[in-house]
Amino acid sequence: MAGQKPLLELENFIAGKFIPCNLHIDSYDPSTGEVYCKVPDSGKEEIEAAVTAARGAFPHWSSTSPQDRSQILNKLADLLEQSLEDFAQAESKDQGKTITFARTVDIPRAVYNFRFFASSILHHTTDATQMDSMGCMHYTVRSPVGIAGLISPWNLPLYLLTWKIAPAIAAGNTVIAKPSEMTSVTAWMLCKLLDKAGVPPGVVNIVFGTGSKVGEALVSHPEVPLISFTGSTLTAERIMLKSAPHCKKLSLELGGKNPAIIFDDANLSECIPTTVRSSFANQGEICLCTSRIFVQRRIYEEFLARFVEAIRKWKVGPPSDPTTSMGALISNAHLEKVRNYIKKACAEGARILCGEGVDNLNLPSKNRGGYFMLPTVITDIKDESCCMKEEIFGPVTCVVVFDTEEEVIERANDVKYGLAAAVWSNNVGRVWRVSKKLQSGLVWTNCWLIRDLNLPFGGMKASGVGREGAKDSYDFFTEVKTITVKY
Repeated sequence: MAGQKPLLELENFIAGKFIPCNLHIDSYDPSTGEVYCKVPDSGKEEIEAAVTAARGAFPHWSSTSPQDRSQILNKLADLLEQSLEDFAQAESKDQGKTITFARTVDIPRAVYNFRFFASSILHHTTDATQMDSMGCMHYTVRSPVGIAGLISPWNLPLYLLTWKIAPAIAAGNTVIAKPSEMTSVTAWMLCKLLDKAGVPPGVVNIVFGTGSKVGEALVSHPEVPLISFTGSTLTAERIMLKSAPHCKKLSLELGGKNPAIIFDDANLSECIPTTVRSSFANQGEICLCTSRIFVQRRIYEEFLARFVEAIRKWKVGPPSDPTTSMGALISNAHLEKVRNYIKKACAEGARILCGEGVDNLNLPSKNRGGYFMLPTVITDIKDESCCMKEEIFGPVTCVVVFDTEEEVIERANDVKYGLAAAVWSNNVGRVWRVSKKLQSGLVWTNCWLIRDLNLPFGGMKASGVGREGAKDSYDFFTEVKTITVKY
């Protein structure tokens, strides 16, 4: 049509070059529901080319000193930071998140990922022991594994892609990365910075496409000895099945059904705004978001009233508007999935206090085809409900009442997931006891999403396998060898 902007067309990045693809997937702007980008629909052929490139680059890159690799990662961080606004605008448009969130969370964290691992790679130590009676000394060395297969999700696209690329190449591996086909633009933009930063051709290869084609070819390839995946538990089961014949190293960061436990001595002035944010940040599309809120009976009614009042101050609207609190969900299919959970809750007799079906959503005319919904609170719901058991991954949270400490620990643990939790109380002993008994890989007390990247990140039970962080990522992306010297 006359006057219509041409669609952005992405290309794979293999061996330091952009390679066009014959087949493409439509990528939608979540805020309008319109196609705006064409993403390569790659397959086995492109993965084979990427493996060849990564294999060829590995001998030189793995023998490069940690100091030289560190300098390259820092240069990449500098280049990314210089283009922060361009990347933030692209991430917001591609994913539906607010421009404010992209500017203050996604892209700054991607920059920091490179800087953090550029530093941490210089400070690892190895083990040594001495056996005087045997005249022996033992010590360990660590070496890069080879080609790392990295699969990242659509909710925090560049944030989580760089969280994998940075430690992998810092440790001396070469990588083949597959971003989500729904949010590929910032990964493609990152490729343009690699050569400028001094990353040799073949060290970082990015192949776009679907999980069923590109993902399957990557995790099944015998020359890719390790896979780092962030995404759904169901997809992780498929990855484990396909990786098993090759005994691959796996790091799997999966879903969550995260509880917030609010005791009657909690500081509600701090708790309520933080719990609104932990429930609805990034449209609730973060694996760490709170989706079950347990409130002690004495303050239950007060909490509900103040919580709903605070939520209704959140503005849902165009992601490009700096005053918007919550943008669009990733796709129409995902929006309908989230709405169906709310319908199921209503059918079970639950009550919707605010949001979907209760309040009106007013949008500009150009955004009415977008994938928006209001932050929604469900109450009067049983623990056995699918809304209390399954990961919804949207702007929906359930609030229920509890009486005793022992009771709430048992109920909070009664799901298959164990990723994160929050505990709100001014009683130090209680905070200590509850945090220790919760089956969660991360527990925040009187706060949410404050992270030290030196420490392990990951979940228990169906929330994942392995941990990520300074030491944990280094251990995953290297192989350890014990050497014994007799003197």
